[in-house]
Amino acid sequence: MSESDQMFKAALETDPESVIENYRCYMQEREDEPLAPGTGYHLVKALLDLNRHMKSGDKSPLVEVVVMSRNSPDTGIRVLKTIRHDQLAITRSAFTGGESVADYMDAFDVDLFLTTNVEDAQKVIDSRQCAAAILKAPPANAPQIPEGQVRIAFDGDAVLFSDESELVYKTQGLDAFLAREDELQHTPMEEGPYASLLKKLAKLQERLPTGSKDSPIRIAIVTARNSPSEMRVINTLRAWGVYVDEAFFLGGVGKPKVLSAFNPHIFFDDQDVHLEAAANLVPSGKVPYLTRSALAGLLPALAE
Repeated sequence: MSESDQMFKAALETDPESVIENYRCYMQEREDEPLAPGTGYHLVKALLDLNRHMKSGDKSPLVEVVVMSRNSPDTGIRVLKTIRHDQLAITRSAFTGGESVADYMDAFDVDLFLTTNVEDAQKVIDSRQCAAAILKAPPANAPQIPEGQVRIAFDGDAVLFSDESELVYKTQGLDAFLAREDELQHTPMEEGPYASLLKKLAKLQERLPTGSKDSPIRIAIVTARNSPSEMRVINTLRAWGVYVDEAFFLGGVGKPKVLSAFNPHIFFDDQDVHLEAAANLVPSGKVPYLTRSALAGLLPALAE
């Protein structure tokens, strides 16, 4: 909905008194034109397709998706018509008429919140209710992702794991970081904002066909860590009871080519230095820091 959003923002600056009425007319005139896929579209479609693996005794879907929008119900009709046009199995929606949608995360029991609204994402991250990502623009020439599988790539520190280790790196340097991680390799890291989502995906994996590269969910960790800091990552995942299919410990090598080869539906990272390049190749989302995190006030580092 980037086009209508830009129209609204432009009208708000030039004619704030009439912006709501003009926007309503704009949306009504186009409500029979299906919206183009956004950054999260193919991920959502793939997640919904996992429901084909439901067993006869399942009382609820394996995955549910809720569409939340700051549009009013009237201007949101185009969204609902697009869902029907694309035959997406989305039955729940919320239209808040300009108010923040972040206040409704708990009401819908949300595990992952995807948005382009920075303020909403920050509010959700600070509440620790679920994982929140600020979506980058869709890549122009992303490769076709094979159907029948959900492929998700995660950064490590400050995404899956707490920001404690990354703070050591940024404040004390690489040598101190490597020495500390080697010393603590058998001590599991604290959970980061996406740990809960990873654990739920792992539980979902247990309910799906497994045992081959064609498993319905495939998870990768793409991190700037390298030896000897990689052992703590592996041992932490073991302690959590989580299995990931692939892990790349790049040690400063760029992430985009690895991500392009893995070809995920989405990649989550906390740093723009990685995301700006990655977003040109694969759908990407930025994980905001907690407002009170010391990382929020530090300049980006060269490594993760």
